[in-house]
Amino acid sequence: MRVLSAGFMICLFLINQVLSEDKSLQFEDFFSVSRLGKPVVSPDGSQMAFTVKKANIDDNSYSTQIWIINSDGTDLRQLTTNPASNTSPEFSADGKYLYLLNKQSGSMQVSRLDLGTSQIDQVTDLYGDINGFCVSPQNTHILLGRKVPPDCPNEASIEERGEIEKSKVVKARIIDQLMYRHWNEWLEGKFSHLFISSIGGKDPKDLTPGMYHTPPIGLSSDHDYTFSPDGKEVCYVSNHDPQVAISTNNDLFITNLEGNKSEKISISTGNDNQPHYSPDGKYIAYSSMERTGFEADRQRIMLYDRSKKSATELTKGFELSVTEILWAPNSTEIYFTVEEKGNISIYKVDVLEKTIVPVLKGNDLKGIKFLGKNTLVFLKQSTQMPYEIFSYQIEKKDLKQLTHFNDARLAEFDLPPYEEFWFIGANGDSIQGFIMKPPLFEEGKKYPTVHMIHGGPQGMWSNEWHFRWNYQMFAAPGYAVYYINFHGSRGYGQKFTDSISRHWGDLPYEDLVKGTEYVIKNFDFVDGERLAAAGASYGGFMINWIAGHDNPYRCLISHDGTYEQVSMWGATEELWFPEWEFGGTPWEEGTVYEEWSPSRLAANFKTPTLVIHGEHDYRVPYTQGLQFFSALQRQGVPSRLLFFPDEDHFVQKPQNAQFWWNTVYEWLNTYLLP
Repeated sequence: MRVLSAGFMICLFLINQVLSEDKSLQFEDFFSVSRLGKPVVSPDGSQMAFTVKKANIDDNSYSTQIWIINSDGTDLRQLTTNPASNTSPEFSADGKYLYLLNKQSGSMQVSRLDLGTSQIDQVTDLYGDINGFCVSPQNTHILLGRKVPPDCPNEASIEERGEIEKSKVVKARIIDQLMYRHWNEWLEGKFSHLFISSIGGKDPKDLTPGMYHTPPIGLSSDHDYTFSPDGKEVCYVSNHDPQVAISTNNDLFITNLEGNKSEKISISTGNDNQPHYSPDGKYIAYSSMERTGFEADRQRIMLYDRSKKSATELTKGFELSVTEILWAPNSTEIYFTVEEKGNISIYKVDVLEKTIVPVLKGNDLKGIKFLGKNTLVFLKQSTQMPYEIFSYQIEKKDLKQLTHFNDARLAEFDLPPYEEFWFIGANGDSIQGFIMKPPLFEEGKKYPTVHMIHGGPQGMWSNEWHFRWNYQMFAAPGYAVYYINFHGSRGYGQKFTDSISRHWGDLPYEDLVKGTEYVIKNFDFVDGERLAAAGASYGGFMINWIAGHDNPYRCLISHDGTYEQVSMWGATEELWFPEWEFGGTPWEEGTVYEEWSPSRLAANFKTPTLVIHGEHDYRVPYTQGLQFFSALQRQGVPSRLLFFPDEDHFVQKPQNAQFWWNTVYEWLNTYLLP
């Protein structure tokens, strides 16, 4: 294993000196900006509460605190100051209290903050962590999301089982079914269940017993259980198929507060989630995918009529995929967000007429809420600004920034804007790309350039500030940056998104090749002799695929990329994903696992490549990275493996992130700088 050399440390020092002198964005400032959470609005609409997460690089930790602000942007103040992170704020129905989650007691529990006195009292005292909660509109009951053994009938048995597991000397696992691990954790025989209790958190009752996950283990939303407006009913999302590893069939269920009468109300065999009761209680709006086994299908808005017990689609004929749903206060319109051509836009649909009209386009936003009847509030970001809270007066079309947590810090740096371009890609389709000049750009000068490739594969580069693959940070050492929303990307209609399935290595690859040719020809500041390409997840696969072809890049960076598709299928967790993307299981005739395996092109590898992987990545297991690195090394291709034993699909610990950027910079500088 390679260790840091003195030369490497000198190189990092020189890089940091250059960045410091030219006011390009530096890691410490990039990673230390405030990260705002979605705003929640008080019942009277006068205030908003939200979280602010900050990294402490020296301590290698994060702290999350809750802040509050008046709806007009005045009287900003911090509500929590205790060392334990505080998350998930939710106002009580009377607006006097703020419920939240924190770990002051040693485990994640619900607490209640008195907005008049600032006193925080713990509400629940249950064994293990509470992962989420929801307070009833009447302030009488609380829903609690927890992971528990499915055969424990009461609190005493849950605690007893937990203590037994802690005390075991033999840590071996006996596994009888899929799925046994997910993303970055072993499930250890526990299931996510939904409990209900009185508002004091006493005597919780399991509303969703059995070997089912509620919310579902995969493809869930952040709003998968909720009370009806009258507080007498609960709607939740769960998957009751016998083998969830191959199923996207999440469904909506309703039950009473005793949990003795549960009824499935959704009928699609695809992914249904995100239930929202209308304010008048007549309907439940939810998002739904139609096709079984496809996690990137068009997400529709369905309207369930509670009296008729039937559902209809409100977005029929609308080509874009819905992300968030929000009822208007009058219960006659639903506002929703969609990914659209590199932005996230807001639309609305009339419940009766089913007419759809745009509300706000050309921004990248999330977390929409209503302030009164005619004003929306949400988080908005850009390539030059992390998320801040904005309001939008719908009738006046007035967009206003309400918070300014990061303005002063980022004003010190040259943060170039991006430029949009279009070119003709595979199948003769128009493809959208974006390019960014380096900081302190000089006309007439040619710059080394980095091509960033997104994951998903049904993802989308957008007008965003990303805390891992950040455009400004890639540009900071003096590089131009470009990125392309190739076939399969979201935001261009479902047909375009569908086009990548079973075509991982042809249509998207052709787009990237033609896009690179377009960039070299049309942007005179791009040095076509000094190019690099970098990608993660599917983007990492594409880097591995590019490595097997003649390419214009001096070096490559592959983060958590798939290398050999059959072994990937056998070691990943959500099997519905590869089985849809490649046409079935590996042993079935007609599947394309072998066709789109970079491993079969290994004899062609010659481009210097940095390979990065995390040991706890269960989505793309780390052996994929090891296989790729071995093939490079065996053939004498200049290559390096950056392996994190304490990270998963993402690199999140502050000091690990710093090391990641320094390693990436050193690799790029080695091959791109004169």
